[in-house]
Amino acid sequence: MYKIAFFCIPAHGHTNPTLAVVRELTRRGCEVRYYSYLAFREKIEESGAVFISCDEYGKTTVNSDNQAQVAFDLACSIHILTDTALALDEMICRTLKEFQPDCIVADSMAVWGKFAAYKLGIPFVSSTTTFAFNRFSARIMKPSLHQMLSTLKSLPGVHRDLKRLKKQGYPVKNFLSILQNEEGTPTIVYTSKEFQPCSDTFSDKYAFVGPSVCLPSPISKTPGKKLVYISMGTVNNRLPHFYQNCLAAFSDEKYAVILSVGNEVDISSLGTIPPNCTVEHQVNQLAILQQADVFLSHCGMNSVSESLYCGVPLVLFPQTQEQSGVANRVLELGAGLLLKEGQPESIRKAVEAVLSDPHLYQKAAEISESFHRAGGAYAAAEHILQQIKQKTIS
Repeated sequence: MYKIAFFCIPAHGHTNPTLAVVRELTRRGCEVRYYSYLAFREKIEESGAVFISCDEYGKTTVNSDNQAQVAFDLACSIHILTDTALALDEMICRTLKEFQPDCIVADSMAVWGKFAAYKLGIPFVSSTTTFAFNRFSARIMKPSLHQMLSTLKSLPGVHRDLKRLKKQGYPVKNFLSILQNEEGTPTIVYTSKEFQPCSDTFSDKYAFVGPSVCLPSPISKTPGKKLVYISMGTVNNRLPHFYQNCLAAFSDEKYAVILSVGNEVDISSLGTIPPNCTVEHQVNQLAILQQADVFLSHCGMNSVSESLYCGVPLVLFPQTQEQSGVANRVLELGAGLLLKEGQPESIRKAVEAVLSDPHLYQKAAEISESFHRAGGAYAAAEHILQQIKQKTIS
């Protein structure tokens, strides 16, 4: 069967959607090698892929310490991606020449995978865990005046990084060729056409496959209590004061609450945990969402997709521009409400407003249906194999 190389950045929201796709490809007899970082080795190997470590070639990639800056600073983003691509260049090219893959599948931010594909003439498929962007859909991510001025100021540094990439043999035209794919690039988007803004403006090279998930067994639910799930994701989640406010908002035991605070927050620093609240560093989100009645979320694309896949409406509390774009789409489609401030009273009122509004549950169910109908990992694997077969025929 075919040989396929996957590339991803060290982020759960970018890695997790690809794992079910890898399982589907290996189930069909494909040999998959996955270039990633040691923190993700176990889950990658469990999916059936051979893990290839990128750690020893420099820790210059996007990570939990710099992702917030990358989200707002074009020059920072380009510089980090350039440093990573150049640090990995020799290893990637050498191992790919040995492996001779029929196709490379790379996360839209793991540009070193895309660059290697173009440099070595290997068929390429982009894996996009955010919304797909073109000039029509980009309107949901309106930059502020400050951000536009910052972009203009950063252009000299961006041009220097472009020269570094060109010197190494990478065919980059401008900074957009780093951050975006051309319209003709085969692309997997892990959402449905119904949830994707302006989906009718994308070519048939884009496969909107819906969330790629493998549902675990659900958790047990406390009888007679609505389950409120709260998580601010795995990156910009150092928010102890907000977590304290969440616990204060639900201290009267009317609801069952599960709060995930990430690995950077000391749970003991949050004070007394009410008996109806469970606080963990990490949880199995999909196991919880199958039983949750509402999800208070930072609005990362992966978290929102998993929530709506399970038909759970959201309280939306975005922390970055990208997350605001996702939140705006949920609001536009009527499947959640915006939390404007993180005080206990506001948190409780927003959660109770969602729990009492059947329209929100109806809209979440409609989006869930579109996700399930999109095809998931099976459709993604089909799209990848189709690109390989077309290249073989031509």
